[in-house]
Amino acid sequence: MSKPDKVKVKSDVAMMKKLRWLLEVALFLIVSFSIALIPKRIALGAGKRLGRFLFRILKRRRSIAIANITAALPFMTRQEGWIPTSDTPEEIARKTFENLGMSLVEIFKVYHGFGRSIVESVEFRGIEHFEKAKARQRGIAFIGGHCGNWELMALASGARFRNVSVVARRQNNIYLHNVMEKIRIKFGNRVIYKSGALKAMISEFRQNRIVGVLIDQAVSPDDGYRVGFLGRDVWTIRMPSLIARKTGVALLPVFIHREGTGHVITIFPEILPNLEKDGDEGGREDVARLTAAIEQYIVRHPTEWYWIHRRWKNSPQP
Repeated sequence: MSKPDKVKVKSDVAMMKKLRWLLEVALFLIVSFSIALIPKRIALGAGKRLGRFLFRILKRRRSIAIANITAALPFMTRQEGWIPTSDTPEEIARKTFENLGMSLVEIFKVYHGFGRSIVESVEFRGIEHFEKAKARQRGIAFIGGHCGNWELMALASGARFRNVSVVARRQNNIYLHNVMEKIRIKFGNRVIYKSGALKAMISEFRQNRIVGVLIDQAVSPDDGYRVGFLGRDVWTIRMPSLIARKTGVALLPVFIHREGTGHVITIFPEILPNLEKDGDEGGREDVARLTAAIEQYIVRHPTEWYWIHRRWKNSPQP
């Protein structure tokens, strides 16, 4: 193939990618606006049905969720806080998709300007732990996971506390990326992207701001410590522990769950690094305790965690 032909092929591929991205965003905007217009109760019902539909058609994600749940159930059923259920892994996975569908609908409403009441009606518990950490003026890291409607948690925290930043990954689709950024900066939030996040986070903490970090995504061994999670070892990001040990920032586990027709955000007591242990030994202990907080949430709310993620993909299991 000649050089001009290669250039033309690359140009055509780029054009097709741009067209696909535009179609994806157009579909998102049409569907989201249509759903955002209807009353909340009906919209949530539509969201649940959307989740069931996705459960049926996203076969790979469904299989990942069922496999993850099946592997985790023996561990979860032995934990304090587990509520006995007759639900099979398939039923838990289906309900997980339903919750994701309802979360999407809530974010649709926020994006199109119909969701302020959803954000402002979120109940906060454990504010005393936040106030205690805030008084130290060393910055606060809200440590969470992909639990409940995590995007709503960030928005409600921004509306309540006014000085929140969130760490996020850039979307491959640049047009969808712009949509997501518009959602995330509502209510005054700032967005920190993972490239160069460490420097940006330290700057935010020096201003005594809050930074939300989700620590339940798969990471490489170079970026994490291997700790137990839901009965299996997994590599988990170590950056929050490193920053806390370096700067004194407060590490507060924070989670959101559905309760009735609304949401509750619970702020848990600060997890203090064990400064008697340093290096990898101390850091691994910090990460294990933060991870245990996510485990406890999942045990209590098993249908509200992001089971469709390949959390253990970088952690070969026996």
